[in-house]
Amino acid sequence: MRASAITDRADVVLPVAAVAEKAGTFVNWEGRPGSFGVVLEVPGVESDLQVLGRIADEMDVHLGLPDVAAARRELASLRGWQGARETAPTLAAQRAPEPGPGQAVLATWHQLLDTGRMSDGEPFLAGTARPVTARMSAATAARAGVADGGKVTVSTDGGSITAGVRVTAMPDGVVWLPAHSRDCEVRRQLGAGHGSVVTLRSPA
Repeated sequence: MRASAITDRADVVLPVAAVAEKAGTFVNWEGRPGSFGVVLEVPGVESDLQVLGRIADEMDVHLGLPDVAAARRELASLRGWQGARETAPTLAAQRAPEPGPGQAVLATWHQLLDTGRMSDGEPFLAGTARPVTARMSAATAARAGVADGGKVTVSTDGGSITAGVRVTAMPDGVVWLPAHSRDCEVRRQLGAGHGSVVTLRSPA
């Protein structure tokens, strides 16, 4: 179990089996149900269904769901939502950001190995993560006065991040940074996200 801001506020924490250790059901973004089975058999580990069933029994509320098959049968018997549905929102198209001299549009996303909670307690695995690099085209690097293999400082009014430069075949006027890596927390350090305009300069 990993301590977090959530466990700090909790009165009771009930550890349950990880995804690979239990069977379950999910609903995708289209509302289509899917299911998965147990991959790893771990003695003594209980699923969400078992823990909730025991709590219900203690409260004298009997769910009547002794196993996964029973839970799936009950889910299958439930009809879909029959009530009124909200209409899809209508959003006006937004103009693409136009970076000025010394600026670029920020692109960012999470890498597979970063500083997320799933890496807690795994320093050796974390040590294999890719180094933090700012990726940009050759033209963007030249306009910022930086070169492949050098350093660049990406900044906003909220803060700055200095990283190594990797010249990459990508659109001009764009700089990419990992969103949530060691020494590079884009949202916290820059107060910015994907599509924000940032300033590029060679570090002093």
